[in-house]
Amino acid sequence: MSTEALAGSGAVVLLLLVCTGALACVAVLRRPCRRWFGAGNAFLLWVLPPLAMLASQLPHTPITGGGGLSGVAWIAIAATDHWSPAYSPGMDPADVLRWIWLLGAATSLVRAAVAQAGYRRGLRGATRLKGLALPWPVLRATGVATGPALVGAWFPRIVVPADFALRYTDEEQALILAHEAMHARRRDGWWSLLAQLLVSLLWFHPLAWWALAALRHDQELACDAAVLRERNGCRRSYAQAMLKTPTARQALPVGCSWSSRHPLTERIAMLKLPSHGSTRRRLGGLASLSIAVALAGTVYAASAPMPPQAQRPVAAAEQYQLDIGLTLARDDAQATHAQQLKVALCMRPGQAATLETQGITLDAVTRATASRRVRIELAVRGEDGATPTQDHLEGMLGQPLRVSGKLPGAGRQYALEITPRPGCPASATAAKGAVDAPITMKVQGTAARQVAGWIATTAGFVLVNPQAIDQRQVTLDFQQVPATSAMQMVANVDGLRAVFDSRRVRFEPRS
Repeated sequence: MSTEALAGSGAVVLLLLVCTGALACVAVLRRPCRRWFGAGNAFLLWVLPPLAMLASQLPHTPITGGGGLSGVAWIAIAATDHWSPAYSPGMDPADVLRWIWLLGAATSLVRAAVAQAGYRRGLRGATRLKGLALPWPVLRATGVATGPALVGAWFPRIVVPADFALRYTDEEQALILAHEAMHARRRDGWWSLLAQLLVSLLWFHPLAWWALAALRHDQELACDAAVLRERNGCRRSYAQAMLKTPTARQALPVGCSWSSRHPLTERIAMLKLPSHGSTRRRLGGLASLSIAVALAGTVYAASAPMPPQAQRPVAAAEQYQLDIGLTLARDDAQATHAQQLKVALCMRPGQAATLETQGITLDAVTRATASRRVRIELAVRGEDGATPTQDHLEGMLGQPLRVSGKLPGAGRQYALEITPRPGCPASATAAKGAVDAPITMKVQGTAARQVAGWIATTAGFVLVNPQAIDQRQVTLDFQQVPATSAMQMVANVDGLRAVFDSRRVRFEPRS
């Protein structure tokens, strides 16, 4: 998985945590807020989840770390690379989860689209009622089970059942139209549309589906309260109109503010309560605003990176070692091959180190970000000079970090598993190897730099500047040849000489 994907996964996890916390706050506060400050202010609490999610993604001032120590980076080859025929890397678990999420989101959106289409079919043949002083069209459906409801976000329409004039008295009709018009005035269609989209994206989150039903219910209560403030003497007729309106049994269209699960008893019970005064409603609005600001500020502060004063300079780790497992996969006409290489790359903090092998160049810079925590900046490029892929990893020392992607310009896939460690343990391991271990190897049409790496692997050499050896194809046959001699033979191909300093090998021009 690429670093962009890893960063995206971290953002998704943060969004889910923030969304869950905000929904929990709404669940706890909505009933007390409705009782103390009115249904309208309780409905305003639903701005908390999107506001908190937005706050979690706002940029922060970047924190710069201290400069790294200077020093020479070097490469310790810790294991061999080899070719495995008919190898195909498995699908990344993150990719599997991504496809499952896409399938669920698509299913939820299709379900909403089917509901929309079904409701539109139910409006075929609907006639517009005339003589009403409303800025929104009022349609009388052909069926008695359709409406009353406000439908649509962009172009809201009020839909009433076919027996609207027979089922309701004139006063009840006026109250129902006032109720639906209040939905339109409050832009409840947009709230419903936004809620449906968010639930489709968070289809796997159980609180999301609860929130959709609760939001629609709070919409109805807030709308009831707003209508009754304007028509306070019509509570009995308003309750009668509610009792004559059947619960919606079909799937609701996008933008519809009607709730298919009306707790009718709660709505009617609210009609018995006195309306809240303007002072209490203003206090409720101020309280809702304060809660929103406090929650957004808390989320923003919690999502900020660790401040500089919490960071500690690198003291014990004058060097870092990156244990790198590299897999290169390519396809040919017969099979899929994977080349695997394990190396230990040692460097000073902030010092760039380079690994070059098999047509891939990896530049790495390691910096301390906190106690036992590092950030690794990577640049991966191929041989053709294409723009390198920029990646970054961050984690604890000793924690495996993974990144994968496509090698720029080469059509090959790469996968890296990098474990950062303090110090450079590989240097001690390499020192135990036998310098002149006999080399038995037969290569044909293989890059000289790769052959040098294989020899270093066997003998425990540290190649200081492997990039000095080019990628020209060589054919060599070593039969129990001392490692120093074999390395010198490879250097001869490029007109270089191999200079040995204990376990370290440097390639220099011949004088």
